[in-house]
Amino acid sequence: MDAYQIPFQDAESEFTEKRSRFISHIFQVSTEAEAREKLESIRRKYYDARHNCWCYLLREGGTVRYSDDGEPQGTAGQPMLNVFQREEVTNLLCVVTRYFGGVLLGAGGLTRAYTRGAKDALDAAGIARVQLWTLWSVPCTYPLLERVKLEVTACGGILRDAEYGANVTLLAAFPPEAADAFAARLVELSAGQLIMQAAGQEYLPGPRER
Repeated sequence: MDAYQIPFQDAESEFTEKRSRFISHIFQVSTEAEAREKLESIRRKYYDARHNCWCYLLREGGTVRYSDDGEPQGTAGQPMLNVFQREEVTNLLCVVTRYFGGVLLGAGGLTRAYTRGAKDALDAAGIARVQLWTLWSVPCTYPLLERVKLEVTACGGILRDAEYGANVTLLAAFPPEAADAFAARLVELSAGQLIMQAAGQEYLPGPRER
C-alpha cells in the first residue's frame, strides 16, 4: 500500500459572505458508517440552518459522495469535493453549514463560498501523510527512561506502548529511515548495552505537514 494523505485533525472554521454565515467542519473518517454518523451529528446541531452541504472521500473502495443539500446543483458539494481531490487528501468528511443572510449569492458566488469553506477547514485541520512505519522493541533502564523517550521523539518516532518490570521495554514506531538514527543514539547513550529489536510494521500518520 502506498503512502496517502489525511487531515491531521478534526477542525472547524467560519466566515460571513453577504450576511450569509458559513460554518465548516472537517473530520477524519475511514468508513461510510463513520462519515454518516458525523454528518447526522452536524445536521442535529445545526438543525435550523438553511443548508448543510457535504462531501466525503474514503480511500477504501475509492468511495466519493457529496450533496448540495438544496443549493443549486453543482454549486456546493462538487466544489467542496474538488478542493480535497486537488490536495490529494482522503479519509475525510467535510460539512459546510449555511445560515442564509437574505442576499442571493448567485451560482458563482455560491461556488466560491463553498470552495472557501472547504479550503478554510482543511487549512485549519492541516495535512498528515500516512505511511509504513517500523515498530521496535526498545529495552531501557529506569535511569535512562526519560532520556530515551526524548531521543525517540527527537528522531521523529512515537511511543506506542511500555512494559514496566525490572527494567522497561518500550514499543516505538519510526518513519522510514529514522530508526537507524535512533538505534545509533541508543547504543551511544547506553555504551552499547541496549540494543533494540524489530517488532513489525504499521501504517501510521506522521506529523502535521501544513
